[in-house]
Amino acid sequence: MRLRIITPLAVVVDEAGVLALRAEDATGSFGILTGHADFLTSLAISVVTWAGRDGKRHYCAVRHGVLSVTAGRDIAIATREAVAGDDLATLDQTVVGRFRADVESERTEHFESARLQLTAIRQIVNHLRPGARSGAESYA
Repeated sequence: MRLRIITPLAVVVDEAGVLALRAEDATGSFGILTGHADFLTSLAISVVTWAGRDGKRHYCAVRHGVLSVTAGRDIAIATREAVAGDDLATLDQTVVGRFRADVESERTEHFESARLQLTAIRQIVNHLRPGARSGAESYA
C-alpha cells in the first residue's frame, strides 16, 4: 500500500510498501491491511503507526485529520499538523501532549471571543432601546 500524510504546508510522509496501518478515530483504534474496502473517517489527535517492507514500525503524530483508503492500496491522511518520528515515546509524550494543549488553548480563545461578541451585542441593544441616551449625550 502507499501512505501519504499531508498538511497544508508539506508532504510529511510519502511511503510505498506499507504492509499494515493503525490509526484512531472517535470510535477507537482500527487497522488497515492491503485490500481494505474504501473507507473515510475523521481522525482524533493520535499517533498513526505503520509497518513497512523493511519490517520496522514507523510513527506520525497527527492533530486530527481525515483518513481515506482508496482501492485497497492508497491511504491518504490530510491533517492540520503532523510530526513523523521513529521514537514512539517522544512522539506520544511531547508532540501529542502539545497538540492536546493547543486544542485546549483554541477552545479558551473561542470562548473568550464569543464572550466579547455577546458583550458588544448587549451594548448595542442597550443603546438601541427606546429612551436610551444616545452616544453623544452620554459624554456631555
